[in-house]
Amino acid sequence: MALTTDALIRLTAAEMAAKLRTGEITSVELTQAHLDRIAAVDDTIHAFLHVAADEALETAASVDALRAAGGAEAESLHPLAGVPIAIKDLIVTKGQPTTAGSKMLKGWMSPYDATVVEKVRAARMPILGKTNLDEFAMGSSTEHSAYGPTRNPWDITRIPGGSGGGSAAAVAAFEAPLALGTDTGGSIRQPGAVTGTVGTKPTYGGVSRYGAIAMASSLDQIGPVARTVEDAALLHEVIAGYDKKDSTSLSETEYPEGKIPTFSSAASTKTAAGLRIGVIKQLQGEGYQSGVLARFHEALDQLRQAGAEIVEVDCPSFDYALGAYYLIMPSEASSNLARYDGVRYGTRVVPEEGPLTIERVMGATRAAGFGEEVKRRIILGTYALSAGYYDAYYGSAQKIRTLIQQDFDAAFEQADVLISPTSPTVAFPLWEKLDDPLAMYLNDIATIPANLAGIPGISVPGGLSEGLPVGIQFLAPAKEDARVYHAAGALEQLLNDTYDAPLWAQIPALEEVTR
Repeated sequence: MALTTDALIRLTAAEMAAKLRTGEITSVELTQAHLDRIAAVDDTIHAFLHVAADEALETAASVDALRAAGGAEAESLHPLAGVPIAIKDLIVTKGQPTTAGSKMLKGWMSPYDATVVEKVRAARMPILGKTNLDEFAMGSSTEHSAYGPTRNPWDITRIPGGSGGGSAAAVAAFEAPLALGTDTGGSIRQPGAVTGTVGTKPTYGGVSRYGAIAMASSLDQIGPVARTVEDAALLHEVIAGYDKKDSTSLSETEYPEGKIPTFSSAASTKTAAGLRIGVIKQLQGEGYQSGVLARFHEALDQLRQAGAEIVEVDCPSFDYALGAYYLIMPSEASSNLARYDGVRYGTRVVPEEGPLTIERVMGATRAAGFGEEVKRRIILGTYALSAGYYDAYYGSAQKIRTLIQQDFDAAFEQADVLISPTSPTVAFPLWEKLDDPLAMYLNDIATIPANLAGIPGISVPGGLSEGLPVGIQFLAPAKEDARVYHAAGALEQLLNDTYDAPLWAQIPALEEVTR
């Protein structure tokens, strides 16, 4: 019996892949089902900035043709061949616009693909389009996009997190089974938490950053967005690996066993027995909503009952992580964004009056092309790097970064993985914090330390508070990404056994929400 469109889009990516391999469904059917879903709901959700229907269907048709022909080529197809995917619009994609959510790059077409996009194309995964984000990835709510905010499918009056709210919302709303995001201070994990999806920040250097428009080069990392831990692990396997075009890329020999782990095998372990899980003292308590803490402690109880050893770890330098991050990140951003000068590429604004100089063109272009949050961070970063203040601000922040890395080293001597809430709150209403930057920045308090240390992290759904998703974060030592998939897969299984259906399957039908 043929699956309905609604049934098709609600399969996991692993289930889609299995049905494609057996011929129960075709990639064209699957891709068209997601394109139909985008057409039906994205006017409300606004997860996509660009939809590449023709390209996606062409890729899908080529996969179907190869499978129908059989033979060696069909046998060599990647396991996820034919499964559609969405790409955050910070990742350059040849043949599709890449805007970074900014007027500065409106309509810009990249002449090349990011390495992760090359890998997605090599796996023959149809690219549905580019997803919305806070401008140049600067924000925690996807309200700072120059093209309008994305809405949370759980409650369209609320934010989907940021900066990668478009990718998370697309996956949560069944517009795409998988997506790519970038995580500089939590921009994959925090949207995952508030939309009830799974988001992974790989070890720094574990996935090539070549072709990701840089905000803060020592912090940025591309990673997967999915509805299940297994799906995230499968996508991580597609995009992981050494890239000579990225000077920070890790070679396989740098991993503990001299090769990149099989993340999907770790995700399928689904047992907490024997795991040592460290509860981070500093990432709970004041500032965290009571419902978030309740779900967090329930998750701890379930893990303990399943055989995990729960210990508390003290990471005192984490108290300074937020301040250090908001000096390092804008400092690097101010340098990276200097290239948008109205001369080389992108938007150019010519002053109507006065002499025509490069300085005046640059000033007019940046004034018109950048939004308020981007300007705020450029000014902050430029000040922190200025003569007389460099050591006091940027230099001191880097010293805190070293202390945070040392705290992690000490914590991982006591535990295999660390655990915390991903975000201190559930999704807040649109516009509630837009005029209060500090309140917005506090949403990243639990996710920032992992970026400062370069370690892997994952957010997995941990239940509901006030009818909205709560995220649970697992962290592991650098290059031990398999550990976060093991722990997250175990918790996911425990929660699936507790509830009648996985959290992502409980989302209110969008048609009902928007009725």
